[in-house]
Amino acid sequence: MKNLMGLIYTGERDSQLKELTTTRAVAAMPLCGRYRLIDFPLSAMVHSGVRNVGVIMQKNYHSLVDHLGPGKEWDLHGKRSGLVMLPPFMMKENVGVYSGFLDALRSNLHYLRRSKEPYIVITDTHMLFSARFDDMLRSHIESGADITLLYAKNENVRNSGAGRYMVVEKDGRVSGLEVDPAQPSMPCTYLECFLAKRELLIDLVDRAVARGQYHLTRDLLMNGIYSGALNVRGFEHQGLVWQIDSVQAYFECSMDLLNQETRDGLFSQDRPVLTKLRDEMPSRYLSGARVSNSLIADGCVIEGTVENCILFRGVRVGKDAVVRDSIIMQDGQVLEGVEIQNCILDKNATIREHNKLLAPRSFPMVVPKNILI
Repeated sequence: MKNLMGLIYTGERDSQLKELTTTRAVAAMPLCGRYRLIDFPLSAMVHSGVRNVGVIMQKNYHSLVDHLGPGKEWDLHGKRSGLVMLPPFMMKENVGVYSGFLDALRSNLHYLRRSKEPYIVITDTHMLFSARFDDMLRSHIESGADITLLYAKNENVRNSGAGRYMVVEKDGRVSGLEVDPAQPSMPCTYLECFLAKRELLIDLVDRAVARGQYHLTRDLLMNGIYSGALNVRGFEHQGLVWQIDSVQAYFECSMDLLNQETRDGLFSQDRPVLTKLRDEMPSRYLSGARVSNSLIADGCVIEGTVENCILFRGVRVGKDAVVRDSIIMQDGQVLEGVEIQNCILDKNATIREHNKLLAPRSFPMVVPKNILI
């Protein structure tokens, strides 16, 4: 698989995730007790044999850089290839913030040009799935496509007014594509992941930006499909998919992953999801602790009741506290006598004694990072 490189875009959906992305990129969103969203596409690339991966960053990327480090956990810390950080930088044509995905690609053409692999797979990070890019590459080569788009037929990721949707013919050809329709009319959801020849992509991006185009899907892909200038094919992803484009979507995805069968569908045993490790003591369950149907990371101390929750590393649940249907991120503190339900506590949030935070499931309450209530 030395003929495939990877490129990960860390996303522009931060405004839709509100308080959760005030100080972090979408790609750095914590998930399932110990992971970040970027771990899933990055691990999928590594397990598909990719050894050259670039990460295009937009803003609020400090926690993402800290998480990725030199790429050691993904075995991407070699001398000649490995993990390459691509933070934004100022040019005559931009002021350090990209106008769109096309602009981001164009600003990093130097990285694409100096890479040696003939093919490239590019993915965003707000779509959660476990892909097999080696299978996608074989399909791309066999079909003779210019570009191959990854898609799914999962109804759960179809949102009115948001998303990309496409029509795939019986021979695999993509004949239609729509962006953010008020009501989706096309049957397949484009997962904002595609594969192409590296040299072809460089040429397409350069010419598109020269014409003042900055939207990858609308300006490059749609124009290529409807004009017939590009042979665009589809490759179906058969597994589970979530679109993390809102606080509600993030919360529901996390609650879904409390189900063992659902987790097994996302976390493949033969292709494990890799992440940065943090040495912690095992979690402690003290007298009076009651825990059911929850994911508990290392280093937690529990004295109260925890039901249908995800607790990240170092969380403390005090005596007589009751935590239900909630997510508590790293080093969160729920002190004595507190009751919370349908809440998301960001890192280092503290809820003082005998407070109540109750919210409906359809609108979970978010307590921002480092907040004391």
